[in-house]
Amino acid sequence: MILDRVPAVLRAAPERPAVLTAGPRGGTRIAARRGDLADLADACVAGLRRRGLRPGDTLGVAVRPGPRALAVLLAAHRLRLRVAVLDPFAGPEVLRARLALVPPALVVADAAAQAVAGPARRLARRAGLALPPLGDLAPVVATVGRRLPGCAPALDDPDGTPPRAEVPTRGNPGGDARDGDAVIVFTSGTTTRPRAVVHDRASLDAALTAVTDLVDPTPGRPVLGGTLFVLAPALARGATVALPARRPTALAAQLARLEPADTYLTPPALRAALDRGARLTGRGWAGSAPVPAALMRRARRAGARTVTGVYALTEMFPVAAVEEAEKTAFEDSGTPGDLVGAPLPGVTVWTDAGGGDAGGGELLLSGPAGRVRCLGERPDPVIRTGDRARLDTGPDGGPRVVLEGRLKDMVLRGAENIYPGLHEPALHVPGVEVAVLVGVPAAGGAGAGPGGGDDRAGEERLVALVEPSRGADPARLRAALRAPLAGMAGARPDAVVLAAVPRSGRSGKPDRAAASRLAAELLERRNRRRTEGNRR
Repeated sequence: MILDRVPAVLRAAPERPAVLTAGPRGGTRIAARRGDLADLADACVAGLRRRGLRPGDTLGVAVRPGPRALAVLLAAHRLRLRVAVLDPFAGPEVLRARLALVPPALVVADAAAQAVAGPARRLARRAGLALPPLGDLAPVVATVGRRLPGCAPALDDPDGTPPRAEVPTRGNPGGDARDGDAVIVFTSGTTTRPRAVVHDRASLDAALTAVTDLVDPTPGRPVLGGTLFVLAPALARGATVALPARRPTALAAQLARLEPADTYLTPPALRAALDRGARLTGRGWAGSAPVPAALMRRARRAGARTVTGVYALTEMFPVAAVEEAEKTAFEDSGTPGDLVGAPLPGVTVWTDAGGGDAGGGELLLSGPAGRVRCLGERPDPVIRTGDRARLDTGPDGGPRVVLEGRLKDMVLRGAENIYPGLHEPALHVPGVEVAVLVGVPAAGGAGAGPGGGDDRAGEERLVALVEPSRGADPARLRAALRAPLAGMAGARPDAVVLAAVPRSGRSGKPDRAAASRLAAELLERRNRRRTEGNRR
């Protein structure tokens, strides 16, 4: 298993850097050498054992990405605990709901995530965190890393170890070493009904193996990225991992100084770095949000040898991948939809379309890297993605996935169902940062029936919310959009609005609900201005 290989690789060359962080003026500094990281994982194992955690117990982890988070995950894997990932950026009410759904035997957190008093609260605000005191929410809290006033006792402090909380064990403590729940990752859902995706040890290892086979990290060369799916495969192959700088200017400088063999960034982070003049080296990888072909071309022009978009879900990581040249050729052909590439080895894809795989329908997946279940639900080998998609034939004769949008994002205009993802790629002309198609309620009034009701109730106007690239000329951009808009036929939007597209989550995905509200507000303002102008 990938996570079993990491400690041995770390011990084989303890003096070599394992994890780097961004230093002043774009330089890098060593966050942990390999031997230090191995020692930190051993200390976490000792601390967790001292608190009486047993195989199958749930361990809440609220630690920002970095060496400490990786050490905790390695320790939990060794002790066969189930890790509940408590995102420190999620917010207090979301955290309360998630802890209620998955009560942990212990929560380990860094000082910023606890945010309990004085300096810790100031640190949390600087980091963009907004959590309540974890001690009010969890049976026991332990601190990893630097402690500040008001923080819980250190995980590796024998004198500060409180009695073990009696929390029911969940998971599968028995059976083969590959059995049992490994990690719980929370996805969408309201604060009162969070959704928890469960991966067991086998599916987590299959996912890490798939990433290792896809990326094939080069031993001894730096890899830039910040997730477990970058850290573990790279370290297992003997590569050094650099955590990306948060600020785009610092990230651009970091890329110039480090010259990584592989760079994995979310599309918003990549776009922001390129806006600051970033130069790339080696191979570029982007995922966790839609990856437009135009952005991939920019990365190639910035020096990347290859650029690959990765389609992945919390329920299965990764699913498919496509390189820039193939995606550009697909886009140039005028075929509608967003090509995300051929399924990776071991991934089976199909749709629930009545007309067969050639027709659009919900994309369904199965494979060894797929989640075993969602918490509170029965195991199900079939993953319903919520993405509308079709399968076409790639250059090698194999299937490839073309997304047509989220099923829940469908816009009803008149009697026509419009799937935004089918048409949005055509809007990414030069000068467009990102573009989304959203529905806003159709205006009533003139068509109201005799009973006072709106006979267009439930219908929507289709609006293109287009965010211009920095420095783009609005008049030229509107002119460039005329041809793709004309080619959208029945899906041509009723209005085009130029404005920044709202984002959500750490991956910076477009927030369609917020985009719809913004589009409606901007159109209302436009209509008021026109009405006032006519009155004059």
